[in-house]
Parts: sequence; C-alpha cells; structure tokens
Amino acid sequence: MHRLVARKLRADPALLDKARQNVRRWQEQDGSPRLALAEWEQILHGSPREVANFITERSERATRLRQSSPFAGMLSEEERKVIYESYSNRTYHPHRQPNLG
Repeated sequence: MHRLVARKLRADPALLDKARQNVRRWQEQDGSPRLALAEWEQILHGSPREVANFITERSERATRLRQSSPFAGMLSEEERKVIYESYSNRTYHPHRQPNLG
C-alpha cells in the first residue's frame, strides 16, 4: 500500500500536508503511540521525495513505523480493494503483481 502512496506523493506533494495534519491530530488524542508520532513528525519534515523513499524502505524502522502510518485515508476504497485482492491472487499465483493503475 505504501508503494502506491509513495507514487501518489511524488505526483502530488500536497499529500504530505495531509499526513502532517494526521500526526498533529493524533498527537492531541490520548492513547496515541507518542514515540511513533514523534518519529513521523521528524520524517515528515523531509521533502516529498525523501518521505516517499522512506515509506517504501525495507528497513526495520520503516516497517515498524508503517504500522502507525499517517498516510491513512490517502488510498481510495477501490485502490485498497485491488491491493487486498492481489495478495489473495498471489497466494495461488505467486509471481503475479497487483495492477495498481
């Protein structure tokens, strides 16, 4: 999912503002993972390209932070459905890649 978000972010850098707003809103809520939000806040100060590169990294840190991604709501229901269905299809056809448009 984050590969598609990264592609959208590269095409529309204004999406970075929406992610920053999500972090600010979550920081105001009780029970939010404070450390992860502080890390995201720092990451989101980067350029859209840097952020897009980070969210698609296979590093341990990127993998951990994707669990509390501020990019929630950036994909449409249809985009998520295509991705979810591709995982199901690849269970039976391991070399198929999702058609993300």
